[in-house]
Amino acid sequence: MDFGNLYIVATPIGNLSDITLRALETLKSVDLILAEDTRVTSKLLDHYDIYKHIKSYNQHSSLNKKLEILNELNQGKNLAIVTDAGTPGISDPGNELVNFIYENNPKIRIIPIPGSSSVSTLASVSGFNMGEFIFIGYFPKKKQSRTLKLITESKFPVIYFDSPNRLVKNLSLLKDIINNRQVVVARELTKIHEEFFRGDIDEVLTKLKDTNPKGEVVVLIAP
Repeated sequence: MDFGNLYIVATPIGNLSDITLRALETLKSVDLILAEDTRVTSKLLDHYDIYKHIKSYNQHSSLNKKLEILNELNQGKNLAIVTDAGTPGISDPGNELVNFIYENNPKIRIIPIPGSSSVSTLASVSGFNMGEFIFIGYFPKKKQSRTLKLITESKFPVIYFDSPNRLVKNLSLLKDIINNRQVVVARELTKIHEEFFRGDIDEVLTKLKDTNPKGEVVVLIAP
């Protein structure tokens, strides 16, 4: 019996031109696209004249939804999963689906279609030694002690996602604990209003107070 393939497709983090030819070819070829937010993915598909059936798959998806997806793959259908921006499986539930497929039918091929990632994008322009670094996902709203301890003790740069509403508060909290380390803050990567703030934490906080950061935020803390 021939099983379908599950393609893990990276999509642009902002600028719609930042998508690979392979990603476009894959999205055109599959039988079904699984999307974190079907509205966001529809805009991308419309931009490239791709007309495919889309189903929602996100952090709220139930076990039944996973079973439906598994059934489609078992029937030989090829599926692609995309996130709203960047690479699925990094700080989104794509990894849970991949693990579920591996555990329930290891004969199904999981095929990565690499592309944009805000983590590597920020690392590339930081100017720091990024031979080794730690990515911790989203800075937690609560129970922050473990995250603060990890950043404090890390011998390597640390990258995390943050909300623009909590950015200044969290940087101020870090300054009180790790002193005035070097930091790079990026907002709206690859979009029209892309901005970078680089310097020690005090300098960056001063710059941020003169702005009104909105949109996606990625932060890199030097060791």
